[in-house]
Amino acid sequence: MRRLPVYLLLDTSGSMKGEPIEAVRCGIQTLISTLRRDPQALETVFISIITFDREVKVILPLTSLESLQIPEIEMPDSGPTMLGAALGVLCQQVDKEVILSSDKVKKDWKPLLFIMTDGKPSDTKMFNEMIPECKKRNFAIITGCAAGMKADTISLQLIASSVVRLDTCDSATFEQYFKWVSASIMSGSQSVGTSIELTLPPPPSEVEVVI
Repeated sequence: MRRLPVYLLLDTSGSMKGEPIEAVRCGIQTLISTLRRDPQALETVFISIITFDREVKVILPLTSLESLQIPEIEMPDSGPTMLGAALGVLCQQVDKEVILSSDKVKKDWKPLLFIMTDGKPSDTKMFNEMIPECKKRNFAIITGCAAGMKADTISLQLIASSVVRLDTCDSATFEQYFKWVSASIMSGSQSVGTSIELTLPPPPSEVEVVI
């Protein structure tokens, strides 16, 4: 069975401290448990989680749903949002982990990328430089999530094919967002190997579509 790589890029800068990051942790648990109930996703989906604040950390390399253990998400009290650096690490991970061709195993399907931030890139120059590099990695979809009213949707629109906004960063809103992400991933796992083009499911009312 060919793998469907899924990358989650999560903002863990100081502004996410408290309820927002706790809501993200619960949201990831919802995401994983939902995907594990889908037989097709359980066979094909492999997930990686990369966090970014003043540092970028690969807290979960590409791992099958079956063997995945949800990692601890740590964050600083304050600091910048190094989204550009995170995209750089993402490209390195995709180059290392995604199988494009092999004589021994089947190549992977085009990866999916979900970016979530509650601010804007602090490293603007690197962010702009990494946008074309990310697009060279041939993601099937790149979705940006602007969490909260202070999040910059304009930057996300530069890299993402679709952008959504969460008006609040509470647990109920994040739960609905991650349920939508899980539905999007399941849609991706069901469309691989067919002529059906991957389309995202309609989001819940808590998730506003920007583009």
